[in-house]
Order: sequence, then C-alpha cells, then structure tokens
Amino acid sequence: MQVRDSPDAIEYHPTNGQISVKDLTFAYNENRVVLDKISFDVASGQSIALVGPSGGGKSTLIRLLFRLFECAEESIFFDDNDIRRLKLRSLRKQIGIVPQDTVLFNDTIRYNIRFGRPTATDAEVYEAAKAAMIHDKIMSLPDGYDTMVGERGLKLSGGEKQRVAIARTILKKPQFIFLDEATSALDTHTERAIQKCLEELCSTRTGVVVAHRLSTIVNVDCIMVLEHGRIVERGRHAELIAAKGVYYRMWESQNANQSNGSGESSC
Repeated sequence: MQVRDSPDAIEYHPTNGQISVKDLTFAYNENRVVLDKISFDVASGQSIALVGPSGGGKSTLIRLLFRLFECAEESIFFDDNDIRRLKLRSLRKQIGIVPQDTVLFNDTIRYNIRFGRPTATDAEVYEAAKAAMIHDKIMSLPDGYDTMVGERGLKLSGGEKQRVAIARTILKKPQFIFLDEATSALDTHTERAIQKCLEELCSTRTGVVVAHRLSTIVNVDCIMVLEHGRIVERGRHAELIAAKGVYYRMWESQNANQSNGSGESSC
C-alpha cells in the first residue's frame, strides 16, 4: 500500500531533532507480527543501534522511520509530531539513509553523490567522497567523477556502491541518519576508517544504526537487541557484555569467527 500525505499533513522543520517510538506494533498481515510493542527515544547528538538475528524486525523499523510503511496508530514521533501528519517530502529531506543494498541511478558518480544535495559544488562533492574513502578510486577511473555507474550501479562493486551512498549522505548533512548495514560490504580496514567519519557525522545529529558487526557499534549511546520483533535487551556495550545475555553471546560468537578467519567481507 502506497504511503501518501494526509489531507492535514504539515511541513516538518526539525526543532530538537528527537525521535520517539511508543509501543510500536507492526504486522505485514494479521498472521505475521514483525514488531511488538517497541519503545525508545533518541535525541540529537545521540545514536542507537539495533542488533539481533535476521528477521527480528530491524530493517522494518528503519523503513517505518523513513515512512516507506505506515504504522496504524500514533507510535512514531519526530519532535512530538505524529509521523503520519508530516509531509513525506519535508520529512525525507531531513533524513539521510544508507541501506545495505544500495541502489544508484544509471548516471555518473558525480550525479549520484550530488543527489544528496543538488546545489553542492564540485569541491563539496570531492570532500564528501574523500570522507567516504572513495575519491582515490574514482580518480583512478578513466572518466573520474563522470564515470557512468550503469543500471543500479552494476559497474561498481558492492563496497564501492556503499561508499558512494555514504558520500551522498555526508554531502546531504541531514538531521537524521539511518544506517542499515551501511558498511557490510567493506573490508575491516576501510570500515573502521569510515566508521570514525560516520561517528563524527552523527555526533551532532540523530542516528539509528542497524548492524551485524557488533564491533562497529560499541560507541553508540544505546544498543537494543531485537528477537522475534521484541526488544529483549538494551544498554551500552559494556553493560550488555557484563550482563552476559543475548548480546554477550553474539559478541563472543563473532570474536570466535574472526579468530578463525571467517565472516570477512571485501571491497
């Protein structure tokens, strides 16, 4: 079902940059509840992370915050405004999102980065690309920033597409940043460097991060562990490790896999 503006929809202009989710329940159909009574608050300058097994509802929550899906009740608020009463264009203008499966336009690399902020200068585009660690790769191509990426970005690797999407978000400078496995296709060295850049970007904004590699979210303000659509644990990294619950077991499992040389992606 397509999400549309309500007749009384209003323009959204961020004041505090706070997201509040209150008893959010969402189902794709009556037999499949994906999120069950989810509640949290995240303010400007803070970031939260969503972790847990696949199918736990993490990406669905990101889609609801971006309003790709509509919640049935008053459950999601941006600065105390019911998300359903905000004009889609004005809401999404304030959001930068980097999904796991990045989709690029069949146009140049320059166009795809500048899409984040069409009025940006070439110099600003280059700075964003440098921050996303894609500038040198672009300059090594025969046509540089004028290289066509192909349909859905097929001429670029998964890691290159993710870095273009990250550069686009850096250039946009939105109030809200949603990262859905945003560095999953990167090698560890590149991921760590970009992670520092993303942490700096989120330090003055509102961040929601979906992560598989737990090492990328140890510095966020709050980690929420989702299982079967419910929050089963929440807290900072050190607190959850000390609790020796679900998060602790996930952390130990990933560390063991890394010690065995598995679970590593590449560009």
